[in-house]
Amino acid sequence: MQHDAIQRNRLGEATSPYLRQHADNPVHWQPWDETALQAARDLDRPILLSVGYSACHWCHVMAHESFDDPDIAAQMNRDFINIKVDREERPDLDRIYQMAHQLLAGRGGGWPLTVFLTPEQLPFFTGTYFPRQSRADMPGFDEVMQQIIQVWQERRDEVDEQNQRLQRVLNRAASAGGSALPTADALESARLQLASRFDAAYGGFGSAPNSPRPPVSSGCCVTTPAASRPARWTGARCTWPATACGAWPWGAFTTRLVAALPVTRWMPSGASLTLRKCSATMPC
Repeated sequence: MQHDAIQRNRLGEATSPYLRQHADNPVHWQPWDETALQAARDLDRPILLSVGYSACHWCHVMAHESFDDPDIAAQMNRDFINIKVDREERPDLDRIYQMAHQLLAGRGGGWPLTVFLTPEQLPFFTGTYFPRQSRADMPGFDEVMQQIIQVWQERRDEVDEQNQRLQRVLNRAASAGGSALPTADALESARLQLASRFDAAYGGFGSAPNSPRPPVSSGCCVTTPAASRPARWTGARCTWPATACGAWPWGAFTTRLVAALPVTRWMPSGASLTLRKCSATMPC
């Protein structure tokens, strides 16, 4: 099967400002979607997953050193299906693969998170920042990829055996978390904590570095019935910045969100629970 989509960088179509920052890389980056995942299965190629976010210093260093390098990009494009994830948009994926990194590497993770996956999305090697060239006790990214593809081609049975063990551990961790929905008291407590951390002067939640947090913001876009909204909220609509491309209307956006903080329900989304989102056309 021919996969034309993986022969180009598709991040120019993304809504995430972080992903769009990588739209001009020579790497054939893909978003995390069925097109990319199906290509990995059809071509039986490992996935090279890179997770980061806009305010991450070492993410930008690795991008400049490696992802902008034509030789590194050619190696990535030849041997892997390359997927970029914004951890602010997909905290569920970040959480899963950070846990996998701790299990496989025996130490805490961070960003950028670099994960090599089977086409079934099971990780078999993880790391964080890799320099372009080897230095001190850090291998160069090109050497890492060369060793990974050698293991993939020559020691596939070992990869499969490790993945079976890892899958059992992840399944136990998931089952230990329980499936109960949060109570009304828990949601009210979360609302009050968010309200106490809101920065009324500059927008957002918490102190610097205060980068946009889409899951928190979209979660706050769940309100009580229209009759109980503050007067300034009557007829207002949520301005989720899906097309902001970095120009986030952060102050005005989060000021409106504070009025919307009474949370009413959680909605299942994939393997995790996320708060219902509103859109640019759905009244908050």
